[in-house]
Amino acid sequence: MANGGPVEHGFPHLETVRAAITALYRRLSYESVRTFATSVAPVDVAFCDTDDLHLGAQRVARELVRHYGLPDARLIVGFREMTHAANVELTAGPEYFVELNDRFRTHRRDIGAALAHEVMHVYLHRLDLSFPGTRDNEILTDTAATYLGAGWLLLDAFREDGVSSQKLGYLTPEEFGYVLAKRSLVFGEDPSAWFTSAQGYEAYVKGLARARRDGQQPPLTAAGWAGRRRYARDRRHAQGHGGEAEREPGAPYSFSASGREPLRVSFRCPTCLERIRVPVRGRVRARCGLCRTVLECDT
Repeated sequence: MANGGPVEHGFPHLETVRAAITALYRRLSYESVRTFATSVAPVDVAFCDTDDLHLGAQRVARELVRHYGLPDARLIVGFREMTHAANVELTAGPEYFVELNDRFRTHRRDIGAALAHEVMHVYLHRLDLSFPGTRDNEILTDTAATYLGAGWLLLDAFREDGVSSQKLGYLTPEEFGYVLAKRSLVFGEDPSAWFTSAQGYEAYVKGLARARRDGQQPPLTAAGWAGRRRYARDRRHAQGHGGEAEREPGAPYSFSASGREPLRVSFRCPTCLERIRVPVRGRVRARCGLCRTVLECDT
């Protein structure tokens, strides 16, 4: 929890975020991801200063348990002085003890954001889905909470001005915006009206621009002129050098050839970020085997 200190911006964890989205689709399946088509509604996690602190926190926790589909999980929420925003004790269940930072006693509208992250820890624990290392695992948790419809609360908790700042979670605001935008593009859900934080909305707009770029990279037909020209140059080089292309670092595609097999190009699905490999033979329609997205390509 950044509280008054500097807030990191940009997309420094983007590769881990993309890996987390792919891991969700692999572990949950396309059908299960689609059951999260509707996000947590603001009214269901609203918390005003006149609400009883503990009863209100339990109510919000129950709503998040319901949203994530954990009907047999019971969360017991308490408050204490601590460095981090919150902590959950991961056990066999069905009871889980969640501790929230004492700061939330007077910042109650952000309790839903803190609980969205902690309840997702329980969800991933039951799925037996994790990344090695604390940092990457926390990024997975933020990404999963956002992609499955509750993490917009974490982005809305981001506030920053000339003298103070607050941010929850391990992702930067723009990375939260990116994941939220990825979700929005899949489910057709516009979260713009939910933001009470102007800074959170600005981060969402930046993340949306980055997310849209994923669908505008060659060999997708939506790629721009400059990208198509670069791709054609790399393809010519690969065709003349047995599949090896002189690509720019970070290029969104790669070529390969094996024996007498035709040249193939590999690139990420713009929806689930899984790698797709198709033959280089002009216009083709590819279907991602993981998220079932149909992609129009010019290879």
